[in-house]
Amino acid sequence: MLIIGIAGGSGSGKTTVVKKIIERLPKDSVAVVSQDAYYFDNGHLSKEEKLKINFDHPNSIEWDLLNADLDKLREGNSIEMPIYTYVTCGRAKETIPIVPRKVVIVEGILIFTNPELLKRLDVKVYVAADGDERLMRIINRDMMERGRSLKAALDHYSNYVRPMHIEFIEPTKRNADIIIPQGGENHVGIDILTSKIETSI
Repeated sequence: MLIIGIAGGSGSGKTTVVKKIIERLPKDSVAVVSQDAYYFDNGHLSKEEKLKINFDHPNSIEWDLLNADLDKLREGNSIEMPIYTYVTCGRAKETIPIVPRKVVIVEGILIFTNPELLKRLDVKVYVAADGDERLMRIINRDMMERGRSLKAALDHYSNYVRPMHIEFIEPTKRNADIIIPQGGENHVGIDILTSKIETSI
């Protein structure tokens, strides 16, 4: 099994890169584990408290559970990946079954900040994008998927996303084996990465 970590700032194009890798590899050879599924369950908090959750800080992730699930997959066992919703800030009762595959992709903005997770990654990829591009994608996503107003989206970016990116996410670029600028638009970078994966499985 090859475990690949794909990190990068919020709105950098990580999800697009993951999709394009999956498209280029044999059917049913890839399993995807999302860091976002492992946010701590905060569904019990008040509306005011939920608004203060910093989703861009490493302490917001239940790393022990994520690392334990990766170990299970490596050992050939299936896992039940949580389902997290930003609307309630909690986990659903349902889970997503993930079965072991030749390739497991772990995707998320903070995955290179956890030393124990880094040890489990065979290939580490950082997806880079200009700040302006990321900001536009973040605002669009926050308004369309998370129900935020334009002002709320901008405030959230200023108070949480940007400072956390500078403090925690951007510095983890040095942990990457491969850096892909321009996200999903970098077809050459994705082709090179896919070729590397194919020779390793």
